Amino acid sequence: ENINDFVLAADTVVELEGKIFGKPKNREEAITFLKILSGKTHKVITAYVLKNISKNVVIKDVVVSKVKFFDLDDETINWYLDTNEPFDKAGAYGIQGQGRALVEKIEGDYFAIMGFPISNFLKNLRKNGYKISQIDRI
Repeated sequence: ENINDFVLAADTVVELEGKIFGKPKNREEAITFLKILSGKTHKVITAYVLKNISKNVVIKDVVVSKVKFFDLDDETINWYLDTNEPFDKAGAYGIQGQGRALVEKIEGDYFAIMGFPISNFLKNLRKNGYKISQIDRI
């Protein structure tokens, strides 16, 4: 690593009633997650930080969106788990894939729910003096 490099890190978690849902460890945990989230509105929290040591740049933010699930029956949950999609996703679902079938409604930034809040990130870059045309040089 070079101190002149920009480093971008981001992560997403799902939260409901004070409980954090990361990536499920196995099928049983994924079933538990989806049953708990079924029929409810949960928060999807994505945080990121962009850092460059030599330029003394630190840009960080947290974006919170809301997702409401349909009431999920066992057949739907098992169908979804059989896609193998939920096992590397916070909350055991990916809205950008087959998991969209679980979602009744969203409030907020679709891309943040998907994993990276690009519009918020670009807004923060602009606030810090960067232009969109410079992004490929960052």
